[in-house]
Amino acid sequence: MNAVVIAVCLMLALSLARVNVVIALTVSALVAGLVGGMDLHQTIDAFNTGLGGGAQIALSYALLGAFAVALSHSGLTTLISRSIISSLGQDPNPTNTNWVRWLLLLSLLVMSMASQNILPIHIAFIPILVPPLLHVMTKLNIDRRLVACVLTFGLVTTYMILPIGFGGIFLNDILLSNLTSNGLAAVREQIPPAMLIPAAGMIVGLLTAVFISYRKPRIYDEAKVLVVEPEETLNKRNIIIAAVAILATLVVQLETDSMIFGALVGFMIFSFSGALKHVADQDIFNQGVRMMANIGFIMISAAGFAAVVKETGEVGTLVASLSDIIGDNKALAAFLMLLVGLLITMGIGSSFSTIPIIATIYVPLALSFGFSVAATIALVGTAAALGDAGSPASDSTLGPTAGLNADGQHDHIRDSVIPTFIHYNIPLLVFGWIAAMVL
Repeated sequence: MNAVVIAVCLMLALSLARVNVVIALTVSALVAGLVGGMDLHQTIDAFNTGLGGGAQIALSYALLGAFAVALSHSGLTTLISRSIISSLGQDPNPTNTNWVRWLLLLSLLVMSMASQNILPIHIAFIPILVPPLLHVMTKLNIDRRLVACVLTFGLVTTYMILPIGFGGIFLNDILLSNLTSNGLAAVREQIPPAMLIPAAGMIVGLLTAVFISYRKPRIYDEAKVLVVEPEETLNKRNIIIAAVAILATLVVQLETDSMIFGALVGFMIFSFSGALKHVADQDIFNQGVRMMANIGFIMISAAGFAAVVKETGEVGTLVASLSDIIGDNKALAAFLMLLVGLLITMGIGSSFSTIPIIATIYVPLALSFGFSVAATIALVGTAAALGDAGSPASDSTLGPTAGLNADGQHDHIRDSVIPTFIHYNIPLLVFGWIAAMVL
């Protein structure tokens, strides 16, 4: 058995058994190194070296958490919640409730898509935007698993097909460059059309989640929401300060390409403006850090896990071993390449990091089986995107959890990872295989 397969399967099994994801990643990294032929000291050294790769995103989450808590005490979140709830009326009728429900879900979908292209802030908006809406979601009995699926769809599908913002990085800077450097005669204009069929699989998954899996109401404890999103007294000055802080956070992040400094500026505006004088700054910062601590540590552990997996050299061995298994079966070749891509991305947690690992062997292998240029693009692109939704260590699941679990009522594995894995990885695997066979 390959060390990568064993490590990823162990990590998923431990996570499903309710072992903390940080522990699951750390134990699995240790097993990956030992099974991959490294001794204990080499494994620990590789893990420790990789930890630094997750420190930046962990600090970003901590500061975003502090900013989000500060925002909740400004009165702006109370204003948003009251405005939406008042639109339902004192005795909301089903038609009115459904209208607000669909508008809320559509707004979150549009925002998640815009965060990849129009305003490339990635997941930074989720810890800020989603917690204030938990009160509304609870009133409407919206299943948060559905919200997780909506957010993840916007985060993943957008970069798969739109070559702007993060999509430009994924499709042109990473996918196209790695395909051409490994001998595929592809041009930029061929990339998005080749990814349309796999993206259709994501749409099927979203529609299934919306209209079948999670269409029924789900009850949450409103008292727990009010603990983290208290009903603050409305103060016009504080609300204006909150709006300025949000705008400043966005501008600074776009200018510096840093979530850390964007959130820092927003928090400092709250601190020096006097908008939080009724609450201690230190208490707010500590609340924010506590809210995001688990997400941050998962990110750090995932970076260490990825470093160990890469150091073993077993990823290349796993991909190369496909040739011995496949024989001359083209359909089986497409399926196994996609399946291996799913395993690698599930472990590493990043589709952007998967492409350089698999393209070196996937491109020659695809060409040897007679796959067209478009089919090869679909194979490599889909193999990388597979597992981004549904990985315990991926931004696409950690981001939604960071917002939806602000009150402790949304489990990362059972409410974000499993729903997104089922609704997106399975259709993406099927539609990616179809694309490889028909293009």
